[in-house]
Amino acid sequence: MEQERNTQKDKQMNARCVYVYTNEEELSRSVGDSLRQLLSERGIRVPACFDDTVELLVCVGGDGTLLRGLHAFDFPDIPVAGINTGHLGFFQELQHDELHRLLDMCDGGSHSIQRHRLVRVTLLRNGGEPVCHKGLNDIVIKGSVSRITHLNLSIGDSFVEKFSGDGLVIASPAGSTAYNYSLGGSIVDPRLNLLQVTPIAPMNTTAFRCFTSSIVLPPDLEINIVPEFPHDRDVLVIVDGVEYTYQGVSKMIVDLSFQEVQLVRFQHYDFWNKVKSKFLQ
Repeated sequence: MEQERNTQKDKQMNARCVYVYTNEEELSRSVGDSLRQLLSERGIRVPACFDDTVELLVCVGGDGTLLRGLHAFDFPDIPVAGINTGHLGFFQELQHDELHRLLDMCDGGSHSIQRHRLVRVTLLRNGGEPVCHKGLNDIVIKGSVSRITHLNLSIGDSFVEKFSGDGLVIASPAGSTAYNYSLGGSIVDPRLNLLQVTPIAPMNTTAFRCFTSSIVLPPDLEINIVPEFPHDRDVLVIVDGVEYTYQGVSKMIVDLSFQEVQLVRFQHYDFWNKVKSKFLQ
């Protein structure tokens, strides 16, 4: 049961409307144009603009392109396939010379869907309406200027610590291999639903005491973050690499949304083989 909870296997697709999203790199645009032509030759509609009739979103580029595509179309409730023309390509399932595999899937070929719940932050501001952001990878919380920030961290109803340092990364399993990993956080199997809180340059002295390692939490617990001092209420929130600055923030609530991203996976996909190939070989 647990094995199948996040990955639905051996699905059939007969997509008749596919939107192809690319970055501005020459190779990505060339691959995107070739894919659009091949799809059209098979009688599959390829619209110029994303709309409600699209049944499959294809992102051509690197991991950043896939993230930008998801944000641009507000995390659509349809399968998303990635074609890698970038560097790491951790999310991408296909290389740019494997377009035939995508075409076969559109014609009814089997595939699986790997589901990822989004990580979400809600900011409460003095005198302002609450603001909500969602991301696939992570939420990063820092001070708006380059200095130590002090944040009171509670998990559910339990106060845990006053964090002092550069900031906090709250990562989903999908984001465990991104900024979280570079900070020494754990790699998480995508079949698990959890949140991981990883400190950025935490201070641990006689004056400031806080955890220096990650905290791993179940999906039903909220993370409540309250700035300690007035100057800490001007915050920088980074969502999947996109920066937002807010003033007068009184509280931030981070949790796992029930909204999901559906990443297409093909036969023989194995998360841990991908981890090994991308990080160890």
